[in-house]
Amino acid sequence: MTAEQDLDSFRAEVRGWLSANCPPEMREPIRSESDVCWGGRNAVFTSPAQKQWLDAMTSRGWTVPDWPKAYGGGGLSPAETKILRQEMAALGCRSPLNSFGISMLGPALLKFGTEEQKLEYLPPIARGEIRWCQGYSEPNAGSDLASLATRAEDRGDHFIVNGQKVWTSYADKADWIFCLVRTSTESKQGGISFVLFDMESSGVSTKPILLISGYSPFCETFFDDVSVPKANVVGEINRGWDVAKYLLGHEREMISGMGLGGERKALGAGVGPIDDPLLRAEIAEFDVDSLAFTAMSEHFIDQLKAGEAHPAMPSMMKYAGTELNKRRHELIMAAGGSDALEWDSERSKGGKAPRDWLRTKANSIEGGTSEIQLNIVAKHILRLPGA
Repeated sequence: MTAEQDLDSFRAEVRGWLSANCPPEMREPIRSESDVCWGGRNAVFTSPAQKQWLDAMTSRGWTVPDWPKAYGGGGLSPAETKILRQEMAALGCRSPLNSFGISMLGPALLKFGTEEQKLEYLPPIARGEIRWCQGYSEPNAGSDLASLATRAEDRGDHFIVNGQKVWTSYADKADWIFCLVRTSTESKQGGISFVLFDMESSGVSTKPILLISGYSPFCETFFDDVSVPKANVVGEINRGWDVAKYLLGHEREMISGMGLGGERKALGAGVGPIDDPLLRAEIAEFDVDSLAFTAMSEHFIDQLKAGEAHPAMPSMMKYAGTELNKRRHELIMAAGGSDALEWDSERSKGGKAPRDWLRTKANSIEGGTSEIQLNIVAKHILRLPGA
């Protein structure tokens, strides 16, 4: 049997398994945050079907299909992983698990973690047992992340961490945090370490930040004499900036996916009949751009998995994807007219359209501002001279 025939056989197997194991409820479009499965040690499932779908995918290692089986993954090749994603999209299957452990920490551990760390942390991530948050930005360290001040004092076999993080997504709901701390002041970037610790550790506290959308997904996070074992350092002490940069690339890849839309379908098919021909033309143009971005994203992911992607491509994808997502929601608001301004009514599903539109304003800031991404593209891809 040829390699192509093997993949055809795999596709047929995947299609049949998904049809048999993905509950009908998990094939419906996501309507709100409660429809998203985040897992965690205190996970709350909104329906038996949501738990059933997670358990089914976990049994195959398909929450992280391209991770090695030893770490809870499916051990699939890049080609097989792509087929799985295509068949899930064709059937309308929801993601069984949303996780910063999968999209950000996992790839960093696979590259920089010790074997003991991989075996300890990766399988629970794959099973959705631990929910993670990211401790990067600080009140005085945003775009210039390397100026972070949260310090970790060496106490022999452990560190004592003191400081503050901000814009920590879902910190109030997370079980563990992957965090950048300063372990040396001799070098700005060379004095940073990448550590992991439990959010229930003594001295950790969070305070949600209310956004203009009315939601509070972000938090201020405070560390007061938090004890962190040195065994929880990923990579080398004072070399955490290497881990941080690698993880940022995967975070930007994740954020760029916003441009594809949660349902990955044409916008024009979901907004209903529109009388304004100019608006119809804008929506059609958006759908063309969205299809082009989808193709570009698939090519980028293939290159990334093969280790052939340009180091600056995540920045290019992040910028393009977030701009596309902002356009999507601008058009949804325009198509909805005055009805799209409803904020709390049952008809508007609690003001979903305006709240989602307002949320997109942060897309060009989170994961590195658009200005920073454009500077990276200009310098490293376009090779433009510095100002």
